[in-house]
Amino acid sequence: MAASSAPSPTAKTGRPSARPEIADLARDPELATRVIGTMWRIRLFEEAVDELFARGLMHGTMHLSIGQEASATGVCLAMREGDHLTSTHRGHGHCIGAGADLNRMMAELLAKETGYCRGRGGSMHIADVGTGNLGANGIVGGGIPIAAGAALGLQLQGKTDAVVVSFFGDGASNEGAFHEGLNLAAVWDLPVVFVCENNKYGMSMSTELSTRIANLAERAAGYGMAGVSVDGNDVQAVYEAATKAFDRARSGGGPTLIESVTYRWKGHSKSDKNLYRTREEIAEWKEKDPIAAFLAKVTEAGTLTENQLNAIAQEAKDAIRESVRTGNAAPPSRADELLSAVYAPTGGSK
Repeated sequence: MAASSAPSPTAKTGRPSARPEIADLARDPELATRVIGTMWRIRLFEEAVDELFARGLMHGTMHLSIGQEASATGVCLAMREGDHLTSTHRGHGHCIGAGADLNRMMAELLAKETGYCRGRGGSMHIADVGTGNLGANGIVGGGIPIAAGAALGLQLQGKTDAVVVSFFGDGASNEGAFHEGLNLAAVWDLPVVFVCENNKYGMSMSTELSTRIANLAERAAGYGMAGVSVDGNDVQAVYEAATKAFDRARSGGGPTLIESVTYRWKGHSKSDKNLYRTREEIAEWKEKDPIAAFLAKVTEAGTLTENQLNAIAQEAKDAIRESVRTGNAAPPSRADELLSAVYAPTGGSK
């Protein structure tokens, strides 16, 4: 096996403070283990919450990214300590990729006091400042201007080595916030990386009907920034594109638009009957399963043994089961405490 090229991760987020040359993930034992573990955690977490929702144990709504695991994993792997991200309504994978605590994530979705937002945000509004996650957003494209603003803040503070990454879907690329956010980021050379996860559908609307151009990354040229389209089911391709974009931003080269072409296996949300797609189309994309594809590369390279791969998957399963157990056992979010997160104490008399 090849020696690991990954620097020692920090205790805070598990991300390194410096990035070496771009690695071949499938041939690096440490990085391969991390990538597989992250993708399995994303997949199994979402399968677990899907089941909990079906059993009536989870309320509200949720948007699953099953089938898109390579996109979140590859981008987050390129992040360093001190970087930030903004997420979307389909944000479980981003949160996990950034290093979130699974127990606190599950507790949040189960509306428990031990959740990241004390059970008040739920699936669409998880934030984890400790890992640089500035929060998911229920507004389509809502995280884009937030990311630009955060990047401006870093720039004004002279934090030249920190970058903000903004995840959003293909539907958001037709929102005003997209154009305003990218334009300002380009004008001010902000250290931000825009990642459009093009999963082919904005709710039930195919990108073939909603957008004239086939390659959404081409829109970058209109703002004078770099743009690249990658296979979003190839974690190596995503990781390489993200690493180059982060390096460009850190060096003062301005923002980048990455189009990560992928596919969601499930409907837009739990209320989606998924009648606008054929079974054949879904089956075709399932053949491009990002986890299976990377496992095949690792096996072919002889980087990890079958027993090691099984152990990684089992560890992920155990972690998800523990999150469900601790989440269900946690105290529910308290209704009488709701206003404590709305108003800041003044310290004066009332």
